[in-house]
Amino acid sequence: MELGSSIIMIVAMIAIFYFMLIRPENKRKKEAAEMRNSLAIGDEITTIGGIVGTVCAVKTNSIVLETGADRVRIELMKWAISSKGIQVAEDEKASEREKNAEAKKKK
Repeated sequence: MELGSSIIMIVAMIAIFYFMLIRPENKRKKEAAEMRNSLAIGDEITTIGGIVGTVCAVKTNSIVLETGADRVRIELMKWAISSKGIQVAEDEKASEREKNAEAKKKK
């Protein structure tokens, strides 16, 4: 009887690990891959290193990124792209919310 209950507990633990850890991680990886494959010329992106720029060319495994007003071009691998759009740091978001709240109070 104890062997059956221990097997059930092991199966339950594996199921918990799958639904709590493995499945959400695979979903995030799939979404990131779709975002990287859907990049087009003119999209603003942020890299994992914090570089922000506009996509100038899209190749099979890499992209060419144009940064700033001086039009510097950098070729990056697609896996180095963090997100589409410009990421804002958490403290900047908080200060922006405070400014909006102050502006509403003044009105």
